[in-house]
Amino acid sequence: MNKKNAMAFGIIFGTVIGIITDNLGIWLPLGVVFGAAAMAKFSKDEKEETPK
Repeated sequence: MNKKNAMAFGIIFGTVIGIITDNLGIWLPLGVVFGAAAMAKFSKDEKEETPK
């Protein structure tokens, strides 16, 4: 997974869990947060791997 897909997967994750638990209002923003965190993590990993 790359950082461009991380946000999409976070939103999908939040939507699916929100529908299953019938609480979409809380899980959709949480999915966005999880996606943003994953995006930041993958961005940080890419910076560490680049040779100087």
